[in-house]
Amino acid sequence: MIRFGLCCMFREQPITFRTTTATAIARMKRADGLAKLAGLCLANADALLASLQFCAEQGIGCFRINSQVLPLKTHPDCGYAVDDLPEGDEIIRRFKKCKRLAKRHSLRTSFHPDQFVVLNSPRPDVVEKSIAELEYQAEVAEWVGADVVNLHGGGGYGDKQKALGEFARNLRRLSRRARSRLTVENDDRTYTPADLLPYCRAEGIPLVYDVHHHRCHRDGLTEDETTAQAVATWNREPLFHISSPIEGWKGRAPQRHHDFIDVRDFPDCWRDLDLTVEVEAKAKEVAVLKLKRELDEARRDARARMWFVYMLRCADGSLYTGIAKDVNRRCQRHNAGTASRYTRSRLPVRVAYQEVQATHGLALKREAAIKAMSRQQKELLIGQTPAD
Repeated sequence: MIRFGLCCMFREQPITFRTTTATAIARMKRADGLAKLAGLCLANADALLASLQFCAEQGIGCFRINSQVLPLKTHPDCGYAVDDLPEGDEIIRRFKKCKRLAKRHSLRTSFHPDQFVVLNSPRPDVVEKSIAELEYQAEVAEWVGADVVNLHGGGGYGDKQKALGEFARNLRRLSRRARSRLTVENDDRTYTPADLLPYCRAEGIPLVYDVHHHRCHRDGLTEDETTAQAVATWNREPLFHISSPIEGWKGRAPQRHHDFIDVRDFPDCWRDLDLTVEVEAKAKEVAVLKLKRELDEARRDARARMWFVYMLRCADGSLYTGIAKDVNRRCQRHNAGTASRYTRSRLPVRVAYQEVQATHGLALKREAAIKAMSRQQKELLIGQTPAD
């Protein structure tokens, strides 16, 4: 089952997350600034609760939480610990209320730190700030039950393997709380899935596969291969990203995201997976619901075209091959003596084998191929794939 994810904010719903600037807080006395920040944190906890309630009502299974849900939390001058804030305990209580709602509705939550969070930067100050930001987001993630804090690989700095080694070294500086939630994502300019997958396997870090980025920045792996290898890096439900280019794939800048997702951009190999897919589209909840509706329609259309090839084992031991839209109903008609002259004198029959074909024409071709098999070949086929 696909669980669709909404990223951070809304286009049409009256749900907003509040923030402020360091300049505004710096003008205030420290106590006044902390009081203002506490009010913003409380308001954002309430907005998150409303966001999760909306997702539950609309069948959206995941919500990505804004990195600034606690505004200026790690700012070098205006930053704070939650214990410093008036009503700090109440702030935590309200975020934990979000966790209970998410659990009740089987919703998933995630974080995706901003671009300035770079674990493999050659600048020590950037690394220190990045670690502080990851620890803050992991703290809130623990309150709300989020299991993903997703990060890009960072810069290549002229030697991608060395840069990934630096990423791994700094990874070990994270707390268990942060480390257990950290994931890494391929990007559209530096790190491809082929670059990251060996590292993910070695370090036990799940890969968030962004198929749009992969299409912009190719490697030797197909989408099917990458999907299978990325899924294998997860010890929980995998989380991937989908987006579409604003000017199409032949446009000047295919990296730029469209307001909506072209349903043709959704990989076929994802459709039958148990998977969270965060929808990175500017139309936000409108885009998520549109994609969800279009994929449901495509699934219904495919099901309507679907045919089954089946074999029945008759009372005399012989095998009968046919096609049907509904094998169980067709078997009932056989046993009622209204489906085939051959089976009418060999009742009762039971389903020994069935397989699905995408169209009526393919089903007819497969039926002819099975009928041409020897009895031994048919029995081998039945043995390989038991009937449902």
